[in-house]
Amino acid sequence: MPFRAGQTANSARSCARSRRKSLNASSNVDEPFPFVSVIMPIRNEADFIARSLGAVLAQDYPADRLEVLIADGMSTDGTRAIIAAIAADHSHIPVTVIDNPGRIVPTGFNAALARARGDVIVRVDGHCEIAPNYVSRCVRHLLEDGVDGVGGPIETIGTSPLSETIALAMRSPFGVGDSAFRTGTDEAILVDTIAFPAYTRAAVQRAGPLDEELVRNQDDEYNYRLRKLGARLLLAPDVRAKYYSRGSLRSLWRQYYQYGFYKVRVLQKHPRQMRPRQFVPPAFVTSFLGGALLCPLNKRLRVLWALVISAYAVANLMASWRIARKAGRAHLQRLPLVFSILHFSYGLGFLHGLVHFRKRWRR
Repeated sequence: MPFRAGQTANSARSCARSRRKSLNASSNVDEPFPFVSVIMPIRNEADFIARSLGAVLAQDYPADRLEVLIADGMSTDGTRAIIAAIAADHSHIPVTVIDNPGRIVPTGFNAALARARGDVIVRVDGHCEIAPNYVSRCVRHLLEDGVDGVGGPIETIGTSPLSETIALAMRSPFGVGDSAFRTGTDEAILVDTIAFPAYTRAAVQRAGPLDEELVRNQDDEYNYRLRKLGARLLLAPDVRAKYYSRGSLRSLWRQYYQYGFYKVRVLQKHPRQMRPRQFVPPAFVTSFLGGALLCPLNKRLRVLWALVISAYAVANLMASWRIARKAGRAHLQRLPLVFSILHFSYGLGFLHGLVHFRKRWRR
């Protein structure tokens, strides 16, 4: 077995045999390919839905063993018309559009899950473009590796100079920490969380629906809940997907502000889910704001605050220089600002969440 795990080869093979038997038995047919339901929770994805849905419908998996359920959050930008046109050109795979009046990922995913027939559930987002063999490789890992969920590293890309810079920052450890599915891996490893996952039906039934309170971070919370129930999640380097980064600084700020804000609810529900890297941005923002308020009162505080800011500025510039040296000098003009937005927006969102959800620690 290539991935790191505290198990023997015999136990891994036993898990794999049980998994194949379970999936094939649940389909009630002598069919080597489990039935797969691809669920796509989307809203206002007119700019990207042709790529994301087109990639799903171009899978090398048998068409008669695949269905696509799109939970649309009441799009207003023509997304549904594009979906209808694409579905008409790919009638060999059923595409079902489901209303999602809740307009967020968890409500959409749950509505689609209630109608899904698959023995394997795959979630694909509107900003995601999966490789042609994504489904087949996910199924292979689920059948052969004795795991309950599988995903792969994300190649974050941009469609404009600014979004390319944002993509570079989101692939950088300085930007997002040691998040393996963003920074990549050369070997299959067991991980805490996976993006655009494929789950066995049995795992989903054990864990239940997504938490509809979480506008963001619902995948982190769900994957922790799965692991708490004994599930094993695999990050496999041969499972490939592209993610299109945000195209403006404003949308990037909003995205990461919400990540920080709703991370507080995940902390309150599952304290052990948290990792040290997730506390670094709020700690830095607290130091920055606290120092700005207090440094006029004391010379030593002014010196300490200046050291904190200088250390961050140097680290930011060094990370930006290393990336720009390989990706192009033009990115050096934008990377320091993008990194600052990632860190400050997440940190401020987290601090806001601490205040907003302050009365909910005991729930």
